[in-house]
Amino acid sequence: MTALQHRLEAFVKLGTMFQEFCDYHSQNNSVNKNLNPLFQEFSEVIVLAGHHNGWFTEENIVHSLKIWGNLLQKEKLEIWISGYPKIQNEPKLVALIMAGNIPLVGFHDFMTTLITGNKAVIKLSSNDKVLLPFIANYLIKIEPLFQEKIVFVDGLLTEFDAVIATGSDNTSRYFEYYFGKKPNIIRKNRNSVAVLTGNETTTQLTALGEDIFRYYGLGCRSVSKLFVPRNYNFDVFFISLIGFGSIINQIKYANNYDYNKAVYLMSEFQFLDNGFLMLKEDASYASPIATVFYEFYDSLEELKGNIESNKHKIQCVVSQSLFDDEIPFGQTQQPDLGDYADGVDTVEFLLKKS
Repeated sequence: MTALQHRLEAFVKLGTMFQEFCDYHSQNNSVNKNLNPLFQEFSEVIVLAGHHNGWFTEENIVHSLKIWGNLLQKEKLEIWISGYPKIQNEPKLVALIMAGNIPLVGFHDFMTTLITGNKAVIKLSSNDKVLLPFIANYLIKIEPLFQEKIVFVDGLLTEFDAVIATGSDNTSRYFEYYFGKKPNIIRKNRNSVAVLTGNETTTQLTALGEDIFRYYGLGCRSVSKLFVPRNYNFDVFFISLIGFGSIINQIKYANNYDYNKAVYLMSEFQFLDNGFLMLKEDASYASPIATVFYEFYDSLEELKGNIESNKHKIQCVVSQSLFDDEIPFGQTQQPDLGDYADGVDTVEFLLKKS
């Protein structure tokens, strides 16, 4: 077995563990009486992650694990990596500056760094400090070769050959200043949009609710903006989202909803409201929590030109049979292995010679 095959096999085993843990989690405290110590520990880590970051609910963390459990399968990994003719054998020190907006948001960078044979030097977000170290420790147990390939750092990064840094438009300026002299991928703010025509079914609009509400809209793949034709009937849209109403019971979400609603009312902004989501007409792409912006369009061709000119701000476009690279309704939070953030192929980047 080659070194690459060893690395792939370790991630296959990790994916199996994720799947089995999700099954365990779904029946814990009911059917399953034979508690697995590893899964008990993982459950405790998940609870701890929620204590560190109130947005990291068990439901959303487990959802992320389900997605990765489905992706980390032997056939899928082999098909993905077969697209790259040669995996380099001269390892680089790759600094990974992690975001902390949604659970395991930096896992893809972590995985690609290790699978390509490089060493991951990881600086975690203060909002997400427990999940990845637990997963890394498990990987090392099943594949000891990773022991020398994974390092977590707290202070300044001083030794690295390349960097992948994920942050905001503001932090990107710091990243570019600090890391700009080395090969780098520096990610800024991006948001996702949905283009509606008024012909969507209730099923499609309900699926769109998953794109809007999953992870409380905090991810770059979360839909934060709608493009709708003039005279669009928002009643149908709101009715389709009724099933997501329980989100208002999450205290941090509810606080943001109340705060942003108060701001809109005091500023005398016009907005639509169903009790747990507000719609506000706005040209911006990044909407506040519990709000989705919308913008009217008169011509699909004109809209396509608008979206093309703003593609540096957009991660995903949700629509039906309108765009070549569109995402189906309800699928933005389920990327494939080859769906790279900002469209930048991290494997190709890691395989380039310095």
